[in-house]
Amino acid sequence: MNRIHALIAEDEPVLAFMLQQALQRLWPELQVVGIAANGVEAVSEALAQRPDILFLDIKMPGKSGIEAAQELAEDWPDDRPFPLVVFVTAYDEYALQAFEQAAADYVLKPVSDERLGKTVARLRARLARHAERDQALEQIVGQLRTLVPLPRASARLELVRAAVGNQVRLIPVGEVQYFEATDKYVNVVSTEGEALIRTPLRELLPQLDPDCFWQIHRGTVVNLKFVEAAVRDDSGKIALRLRGRQQTLPVSRVYAHLFRQM
Repeated sequence: MNRIHALIAEDEPVLAFMLQQALQRLWPELQVVGIAANGVEAVSEALAQRPDILFLDIKMPGKSGIEAAQELAEDWPDDRPFPLVVFVTAYDEYALQAFEQAAADYVLKPVSDERLGKTVARLRARLARHAERDQALEQIVGQLRTLVPLPRASARLELVRAAVGNQVRLIPVGEVQYFEATDKYVNVVSTEGEALIRTPLRELLPQLDPDCFWQIHRGTVVNLKFVEAAVRDDSGKIALRLRGRQQTLPVSRVYAHLFRQM
């Protein structure tokens, strides 16, 4: 039987150690392959180690456990099953919400052997049913976005002030085909060309009309008015074809459910 591997992401070292010790008591065959101290480390370690199970603290520096899970869902290799996710939290409302949105399970801090034992039993059962793991991935990636709260905007954005060379252009939002995050800027692609802004996508999204602008990747927001078709390739990946453009925009697994009927 193959060894089951787990990764713990917890920014409080004492709590991480206690969880690891409890897992060793309750599930001796489980191998903890690493402990990440923040959400950024959780993503890089999970992609490197490719564990079967992720224990993710909800509140961590860098990225929350939910944001880390969302990023992993987008970047996870197609040839490996997505890990079962257990959210660890001190907040009941987060725990219940995460559980309802198809996480494998949740445990509350401080973690008790009795509650963790129930989680271990559920994980064992889920690991034994490989088909359900694939179904769980579809549920998880389709719902993670709703668990990440966005800041509220006071008004809808009508004009985008963007840099083009040494000039500042005023671009009507309705003419923007898509926004695409780069290393330090967001590229605004419109009918008139491309320009750069400094506003992060996370701050930009609440200012956009949700009926017109959809996030299709953690770094891409598209204007549906310019979407000609959603195309699925042989591997099941979806890309959007825009009117008047040759290149397509890839849709990550987190947002693929938005285009199932298209």
